[in-house]
Amino acid sequence: MTAIPQDPQAQPAATPLPTIAFEKTTLANGLQLILVEDKRLPIVAVNLWYHVGPANETPGLAGFAHLFEHMMFNATRHVPRGMADRLLEGAGATDSNGGTGYDSTSYYDTVPSNQLELALWVHADRMGYLLDVLDQKALTNQQDVVRNERRQTVEDEPYGVVEEALAQALFPKNHPYHASIIGSHADIQNARLKDVRDFFERFYGPNNASLVIAGDIDKPKARALVEKYFGSLRRSPPVARPSIVTPPITSERRVVVRDRVELPRVFMGWLTPPAYHAGDAELALAAEILGGGKASRLYKKLVYERQIAQEVGASQNSYGLTSTFVIDVTARSGVEARELEAAVDAELALLREQGPTAREVERARNSLETALLSSIDKLGGDGLADQLNHYNQYTGDPGYLAKDLERLRRVTPADVQRAVRSYLGQQARAVVTGLPGKQVVNDPRAPKPPKAGSGDSGGINAPEPWRAQAPKAGPAPAFTLPQGASFRLANGLTLIHHYNPALPLVSTQLVVRSGSAAAPSALPGLAGFTAQMLEEGTATRSAPQIADEIAQLGAFLGTGTSADASIVSLLSLRSTFAPALDVLADIVQRPAFPVAEIERQRADRIGELIQQRDDPESVASVAGAGALYGSKHPKGYGQLGTEPAIRSATRDDLAGFWRRHYVPENAALVVSGDIAVGELKALVEARFGAWAGAVAPGGNPGVPSGTSARLIVVDHPEAGQTVLRVTSIGVARDTPDFASLQVMNGALGGMFSSRLNNNLRETKGYSYGVFSEFRYDRTPGPFVIAGSVQQNATGASVREIFREVKAMRDAALPPAELAAARDAQVLSLPGQFETNADIGASLAEIFLYGLPMDYYTRLPSQIASVTAAQVQEAARKHLDPERMIVVAVGDSKRILPQLKPLGLGAAELRDSDGQLIRQ
Repeated sequence: MTAIPQDPQAQPAATPLPTIAFEKTTLANGLQLILVEDKRLPIVAVNLWYHVGPANETPGLAGFAHLFEHMMFNATRHVPRGMADRLLEGAGATDSNGGTGYDSTSYYDTVPSNQLELALWVHADRMGYLLDVLDQKALTNQQDVVRNERRQTVEDEPYGVVEEALAQALFPKNHPYHASIIGSHADIQNARLKDVRDFFERFYGPNNASLVIAGDIDKPKARALVEKYFGSLRRSPPVARPSIVTPPITSERRVVVRDRVELPRVFMGWLTPPAYHAGDAELALAAEILGGGKASRLYKKLVYERQIAQEVGASQNSYGLTSTFVIDVTARSGVEARELEAAVDAELALLREQGPTAREVERARNSLETALLSSIDKLGGDGLADQLNHYNQYTGDPGYLAKDLERLRRVTPADVQRAVRSYLGQQARAVVTGLPGKQVVNDPRAPKPPKAGSGDSGGINAPEPWRAQAPKAGPAPAFTLPQGASFRLANGLTLIHHYNPALPLVSTQLVVRSGSAAAPSALPGLAGFTAQMLEEGTATRSAPQIADEIAQLGAFLGTGTSADASIVSLLSLRSTFAPALDVLADIVQRPAFPVAEIERQRADRIGELIQQRDDPESVASVAGAGALYGSKHPKGYGQLGTEPAIRSATRDDLAGFWRRHYVPENAALVVSGDIAVGELKALVEARFGAWAGAVAPGGNPGVPSGTSARLIVVDHPEAGQTVLRVTSIGVARDTPDFASLQVMNGALGGMFSSRLNNNLRETKGYSYGVFSEFRYDRTPGPFVIAGSVQQNATGASVREIFREVKAMRDAALPPAELAAARDAQVLSLPGQFETNADIGASLAEIFLYGLPMDYYTRLPSQIASVTAAQVQEAARKHLDPERMIVVAVGDSKRILPQLKPLGLGAAELRDSDGQLIRQ
């Protein structure tokens, strides 16, 4: 990455505009190929966009583009169903997935650089040979999976149906953006095999696609591989860009939607100019000014000053046909929606009449620039490769990054005011209000599928027998995972540094080796409350001053806790790192705990607790924690704690926790990014050298005293899905079985191709996804199998989960499955160090758990040497079905009859705070 020289008078304080060195060519069949060479790590991101989405759907087929995305992961002529996932995960792939936007559909994998050919083989066979083996069985299965996805991500997601109603209010019924991308249950079920074939033939040719390959590549060799696998594939008919006129909104539209929530939420939406058209950048800045964090106008007025809102947000959602500008505001308990709406209207009127200040525009621009640069810190997933495809789709120029930043820098306060006046008028909007009440969902039973068959036989491309053989891996690349250099200040503060000059960014974490497990049993959540208060004022800075200063620097500051740690995180540009570090140092060492701010945050945490009760996934987690550890153990709660604890915590409690635990001997500053070690040491010594404090107390959270019940049920009446947790107390981070457990868990539920997910999602169609994991704390953390399942398959799903656990204990992994699970762990390690934040989190773990600095250098060989016997022994030792507790959050009237025959004993009922209901 290089920098374009700038006129110093034009941009006196701006960071030089970065540009991405790319090469774009077009194959004879129309496939656009974009190559980026980046040697940071021995990995390659493969990112394939088809220029089709809901914008291209025909009437009556809403949701079809997303359903088709799922179909592309089924069998193809040369790649049997499930093989692609097994081969890619076994090769060390990360970020393997797909996604559907309104205007495009993407498929992507990040693989070790010697496995580029494997990824291309899979993607090319999908493009060329899906229809050859397409059948009704595959379509029926994916209809079930997508309907489960809809239940989980729309209907069971708090405010999901409310947000869906906003698009329906903004766009007329015949507009492709009217329906949600996932479609309704009826839309999903209405798809026919012929529709799938027609959609593929029309939109999935190479001439309607662009392929980005970014990472550790040799461009000529990569180009030759693309030609080999994609060059012979036939074009599809030319695809015209949709030409759809979106009618303007000329009078305000209002909708009220009832949902299973406690707090009202107001959505306001406007139709705005398409992506990268005039007005788009101005409105992106307006959104940041109105709702971009604690320095925004809506936060300051509604959350901080008036305390009538729990949270606020604003966004300019840029699409190809028409964009939308959306404001969303969630009420505090006891506040009515109309009061929120009036307060938002007052702020909008002020922005229209007076415009923003120059400082506000600068602040918003700086924040957007940092966010954009940090997004390309990552190669795969939604990182660099995806961003290049995004620019290519909407501007035709994959290297539009510098121009994108430049268009933000050209915007003036008058431009923002003009855009707000032009597009955000009261009569030009839709207002959708979500209120507590009975959710109305049309979720009909799936009809009997048509007779299984392949429909019209034959594919598009001529058979090529050589494609039947998966390509072999190239020579394994030599790599060394970031190790970091560790130093210690005289006061005991540990400094861990990794130099990464790839982008002008620095990621910092101040890690304190005390988290929620260190809280007193009477005040669960005290660690999180304390961490939250750090941003709310110091001896010399008020809470608003901290927010404004950080935003003005284009930095992002946050706090949080886990069982074992309290963390203050900072992301900044290289040019603003020093002043941003000043703020971090101040809030860590000199928090003031002002009484007024404590009361503000107390109300905020109670509001968060109310929202947590609405989320069945969160409810299942806290109910599981309470069942495993008991009410007298700090791990028996979520990070928020309980409402009585939040209400009773005093200033002395908060200041006391900070005083005991936030001491240099108990902390590490972990820094990864574009700063040399000498400069960093000087900065840290100047800002933290005088930090003093006693040695932090040791402490053991005590012995768990969980329930003796095997079945926990939390009643969410009329829930369409059941959220399941099958859980037991696992192991500590220092377990000698760590490597064996990682391999075993990968095969059981840690990978997409794992036994659990393959059974419950891919074979049975009960779930959108089921996974398992060990949480390795300083003292034994939980082992969890988690997923949401169809309500009527609750009992069957639990039965299958226990069957898979038993099978893992009863028999050794077959050689191929062992190799895949083992290789997935080893070969994916470089992909876990893509970003500065990833590197920092890994190095922080070394400090938290007392691991040697060369831990990640030694880890690959430890995992690679795990045997099938060790995996089985680990399963027998640590997966005891008789000690596992089933937690089910759903409609108890419908799920209890399914669970009773499983022999788990009487159900213990808990509330949405995870607490035992006394009967």
